[in-house]
Amino acid sequence: MEFNNKQAKYDMNDVQLECVSEEKDLGVIISEDLKCEKQCSEAVKEANRMLGMIKCNFIDRSKETIILLSKSLDRPHLEYRCQIWSPYYKKGIKLVEGVWRQAIKLYYYYYFF
Repeated sequence: MEFNNKQAKYDMNDVQLECVSEEKDLGVIISEDLKCEKQCSEAVKEANRMLGMIKCNFIDRSKETIILLSKSLDRPHLEYRCQIWSPYYKKGIKLVEGVWRQAIKLYYYYYFF
């Protein structure tokens, strides 16, 4: 078997397996080079979407409500996926920290104003 050959074709039960550059399993994107850039950007995009939904759709903006909504709708998108990809490049860390900053701004905006 030639494992280093990217052009190799593999069969299982006389069915040729398809070659893919990335696979999504349980919401986690695994790329062929095992880098987390795509996973990081998808998690941040979904977390930002949830923050926007919280900001636009909820009338009760008390401290307790904002914290509860953030913990239940926003944080799981980052925390569930962080166990797998744990960003170690500065680019990934900055993306995740940007989401946390937006959540903190949302909390302080409604708490102090």
